[in-house]
Amino acid sequence: MKHFDIFIIGGGINGCGIARDAVGRGYSVGLAEMNDLASGTSSWSTKLVHGGLRYLEHYEFRLVRESLMEREVLWRIAPHIIRPLRFVLPHHKGLRPAWLLRLGLFLYDHLGGRKALKATTTVDLSGGPLGAPLKAGYAKGFEYSDARVDDARLVVLNARDAAERGADVRVRTKVTSARRVDGRWQVTLSPKDGGSAEVVTADFLVNVAGPWVDRIIQQAMGRNEAHHIRLVQGSHIVTRKLYDHDRAYIFQNADNRIIFAIPYEDDYTLIGTTDQDFDGEPGDAKITPAETDYLLKAASEYFEKPVTADQIVWTYSGVRPLYDDGASMAQEATRDYVLKVEGDKGEAPVLNAFGGKITTYRKLAEEVLEKIGDRLGMRGKSWTGTQPLPGGGFPLDGIAALESRVRAAAACLDARSVRRLVRSYGLDADEIVKPQAGRQGLGRDFGHGLFAAEVDWMMAKEWAVTSDDVLWRRSKLGLRFSPSQTEDLAGYMETYRLTQRTAAA
Repeated sequence: MKHFDIFIIGGGINGCGIARDAVGRGYSVGLAEMNDLASGTSSWSTKLVHGGLRYLEHYEFRLVRESLMEREVLWRIAPHIIRPLRFVLPHHKGLRPAWLLRLGLFLYDHLGGRKALKATTTVDLSGGPLGAPLKAGYAKGFEYSDARVDDARLVVLNARDAAERGADVRVRTKVTSARRVDGRWQVTLSPKDGGSAEVVTADFLVNVAGPWVDRIIQQAMGRNEAHHIRLVQGSHIVTRKLYDHDRAYIFQNADNRIIFAIPYEDDYTLIGTTDQDFDGEPGDAKITPAETDYLLKAASEYFEKPVTADQIVWTYSGVRPLYDDGASMAQEATRDYVLKVEGDKGEAPVLNAFGGKITTYRKLAEEVLEKIGDRLGMRGKSWTGTQPLPGGGFPLDGIAALESRVRAAAACLDARSVRRLVRSYGLDADEIVKPQAGRQGLGRDFGHGLFAAEVDWMMAKEWAVTSDDVLWRRSKLGLRFSPSQTEDLAGYMETYRLTQRTAAA
């Protein structure tokens, strides 16, 4: 029976971040995710590493400060998948006054020790490219810095680093039971493919199952009374490109909420998000007609040309597991994380994590490791903020040089494909597009710059199993693929899996 110092339930950003930190400090670590990595809340985000400007209105200064500090830390360790993004905040005369916006942005600039990111500036929206897409009534605005992130790839890279350092990462493996036996946790793991269940033991259990965290407590641990989280649905729409410049917009709404309009995957605009309480199976969340209308109306309040339903090319919805702090409205519930350790002296401890956001995942992991150290003994020191994630390790301004190198190695790739490869894999793009291998070395062409060499990499190194894993999480090429191209990819992946199983037998 395999034994771990720490066993983690949940393969989202928090689970994979904790696994990476823990194994790097010398603990033996196991992790189980019942579906694909980042298949839950972690891939349903607005794709931002940000401080959370609107959280200042709810006096969440600690959360904002920690988030602001983390932006540049994460940018340094993963400059391929995290990049600065400037946001334009138009002043709406009927809503928050200009002085209040400027005060909030002054705090935003200085609360988190900003260094490399640009400071806030005042912008004239009465002319020029920033004001051109907007209605004529918006003449003044502010421009500030945050960053964009490929959220699912951030999860995968943390899982990869954890596994390469010795963690046992089990994907598509459900924890069906977790019970205390003889001072340890006895955890039953059931593979989703129908394989034989396995029992492992652990000294410390970490439950970071996101929207399913209470369900793990209820079903796997047998405690039916558990109720700690508030499920809040957030939905996004993706439209055809609404404007030509590279800035994002943050729009205030009359209900005191905000939405973002963000350049997305070259040819699209991402608009979101909503906030409404959710009751049901988290994996079944889908955008409602009311949410669609809300986002279209909110965006159309600002854009000169109304945003209409026929411009939508994709929607996605996810459920955020917010800690239930008794807030009366979903938008007022705290986005901060809450960690609770249970287990009396002599009992195997469990830590249940509630809430949290992508930007603060690394700090959450460090705090979890402090609590684990209190029970198992401290090992190692904080390290994840200085060591690059896989594919990182190059200067913040080094993207262009990497693109030139990949372009030289594979002249058959168009500029968009080269850019996507570098901004997905960083230095690892050299392993996928091997110099001097030429077009033949890339293998089968599935369309839109996706070749067999990259698919093989995802399957061998990143736990990809299905076409959805490739097209919607490890890339967003699903926006471009036709049904027949998707079917072709799925058939290739099935053949690859059969070949690998035969070779291993």
